[in-house]
Amino acid sequence: MTTPCLWYRWHSRPWPGDEMIAIALAVPIDVEDRLAVELSRHGHSVAARCDNAAELSRAIADRRLDVAIVAANPRYLTERLLAESDSAGVRVVGLVASDADRRHAASVGLLETVDEEADWPRLEALVIGPVGSPTPRSDGPRGQVIAVWGPAGAPGRTSVAIAIAAELAAEGFSVVLADADTHSGAVAPALGLLDESPGFAAACRLAGADSLDTAELERIGQRYLSGHGSFWVLTGIGRPSRWPELSGDRVTDTLRRCRTWVDYVVVDTSSSLESDEEISSDLFAPRRNASTIAALREADRVIAVGSADPVGLSRFLRAHVDLMETITTDRVHVVMNRIRAGAIGLNPQAQVRQTLQRFGGILSPVLVPHDQAAFDAAVLEGRTLLDVAPRSAARTALRRFVQAALLPAPVAAVRSRRALHRRTAVAPS
Repeated sequence: MTTPCLWYRWHSRPWPGDEMIAIALAVPIDVEDRLAVELSRHGHSVAARCDNAAELSRAIADRRLDVAIVAANPRYLTERLLAESDSAGVRVVGLVASDADRRHAASVGLLETVDEEADWPRLEALVIGPVGSPTPRSDGPRGQVIAVWGPAGAPGRTSVAIAIAAELAAEGFSVVLADADTHSGAVAPALGLLDESPGFAAACRLAGADSLDTAELERIGQRYLSGHGSFWVLTGIGRPSRWPELSGDRVTDTLRRCRTWVDYVVVDTSSSLESDEEISSDLFAPRRNASTIAALREADRVIAVGSADPVGLSRFLRAHVDLMETITTDRVHVVMNRIRAGAIGLNPQAQVRQTLQRFGGILSPVLVPHDQAAFDAAVLEGRTLLDVAPRSAARTALRRFVQAALLPAPVAAVRSRRALHRRTAVAPS
């Protein structure tokens, strides 16, 4: 016997636009009690407690609701419920307690999900969202592939790839971050995501069987949720021994399928560009570095990341020669990470530019200031730099780079005009 849908209101705070927010809960009783306490504590209005999807559907039809928080399993979440919510203009947020819940949410078309044990700020970001949050864009290019590469020595490839994906998503574009590193994939742990079932390897296997489509990509992908802009993640292999699953042909096919799925595909790659032919007796055997080489050749833009210290610069300049032999120069943007006087000396920006120009012929590199505290906070919380330290100097440098080099020209032009208008408005008379 199911319990009736109980209606009540608690003291609520203003909804953006001086309106009231009414929330319905359709979750197990233990989760329901915890959420009710959190909602009351933060001044939100609870309009209904429902025992299943059918009761929630009746609540949506009978009363005005703003948001429904549901458990992402078949009892509480159905395709019909989502359709009725869309018709009524009710936002649905799913709570996932397992991979099965995540797959079910994706199968019925619910993208905005959060872990059932997530803290309140993460849930609230989905429940109310920031004022003026971006909406999905339809005016940008479809299917741009951006590969992030760097030499050995941990120059910050993964950190830069995550930051770029976050900035593109914050602009309102659909984005997938794919971990194609066959040596030391780190995207999943950096974002606090599960990596028991590597999403990119699964996509490659499906591509090899000619079975990869949008539905499969959404099924195997995980969703990083943010009030600034959420994006998809295809996690990397959990054990380096699984590298044969990421053959060159499979990686190429997977990235091409991803082009039809989202606006931007950001690929985190390995460092090594060796082709292995000289050390292999079987010319048709899989190559461990084929994944990186295939991603670089398929990419429209390549972000070459180096560390701005004497050792890092030396490694980067030597590896940069191999990169130029692998792809054409016009697609490469050089990003020098961790700019700091302590490792370079006085005026580190000028010294890095001079070194790159003199020994590598590299002009106009992007210089990212060293901000260890901000990156440490992002790793500690499993969040992006944009979410934990939006005013970080490193984040600001990467945001400017994305806007100047990766966004479509009309978008960048509009932002430049807006910035000029702001400067003119505050200029002294």
